[in-house]
Amino acid sequence: MASVVTAPPLEGTNESANSQVGSTSTPQQHTVAAHRLLRMGRKATVGAGLNWLTVTTVTLFHIGAIAAFFFFTWQRLAVMTVLYVLAINVGIGMCYHRLLTHRGYKTPKWVEYAMTVCATLSLEGGPIFWVSTHRVHHQLSDQEGDPHTPHEGGWWAHTGWIFFGEALHAQTEILARYSPDLSRDKFHVWLSKYHWLPITVSGLLLLAGGWYFGGWESGVGMVLWGVLLRVTLGLHATWLVNSATHMWGSRRFETRDDSRNSWWVALLTGGEGWHNNHHAHPVSARHGLKWYEIDPNFWGIWLLSKVGLAKKIQVAKYDPADPKPAGL
Repeated sequence: MASVVTAPPLEGTNESANSQVGSTSTPQQHTVAAHRLLRMGRKATVGAGLNWLTVTTVTLFHIGAIAAFFFFTWQRLAVMTVLYVLAINVGIGMCYHRLLTHRGYKTPKWVEYAMTVCATLSLEGGPIFWVSTHRVHHQLSDQEGDPHTPHEGGWWAHTGWIFFGEALHAQTEILARYSPDLSRDKFHVWLSKYHWLPITVSGLLLLAGGWYFGGWESGVGMVLWGVLLRVTLGLHATWLVNSATHMWGSRRFETRDDSRNSWWVALLTGGEGWHNNHHAHPVSARHGLKWYEIDPNFWGIWLLSKVGLAKKIQVAKYDPADPKPAGL
């Protein structure tokens, strides 16, 4: 039976020969029978039609985000900011991306689990879905099968790719081949199935707390700012990494894709906008490789290391006079 490379190796190895920090070794690869390959990208998913559950959910969140501006208070803005940092910086950037997908550093399991719960507050799916999709993106970056390449349109890369095809957010079995490390972990499997639970609980707590201290209007305002507006802004920030950083910006490394460094996307995402740096050195927990490339998500990892909660942090080393991707 023919097989294709579809997933990174298991724990303790890196995702591809190109992902090594300063190394040219070729890791063991996980293979999947071709007939079982999960197909992604515009050609593979548009034919299945719109996913109306996703379209409806995203639309309602955008309507709620607009409504939030009629319920503004500084307190609600502060609550939204704290939850945004927990969901997008701690959850998506530090955990889903740099820890779970690329294993750029290690933490105690309880820290990993707590950060993963934070990530589910972003409404970007459970850990197995997010990690699997991102690993496919790296393997097929800007080629057919990349879930969100701008080669298939800027709108597709930014938003369209989630609107079509089968909903995979809770389907751990079909995604297990792309993230075998997470699929062996009972907590990640459970949270991938019930990824909607933490954000639902957070919404109920915001509603109850706001109602208790200020009545129904305060409760509704807390939900609009702490959930709907926050999630909408976080989704677009993450989607900009998929779209803008493969369309506009500078290229320090001659990678095999169109990844680019974007300072303004980095500002919005806590350092994820240094995308060309990242594609050149995927395992590196640090994306901002120059002093002026701000990288708050790495600063968070650094802080964890200072209190003994992060170790074996991978940091890319390169020659400024001869920059080249890892593995070359």
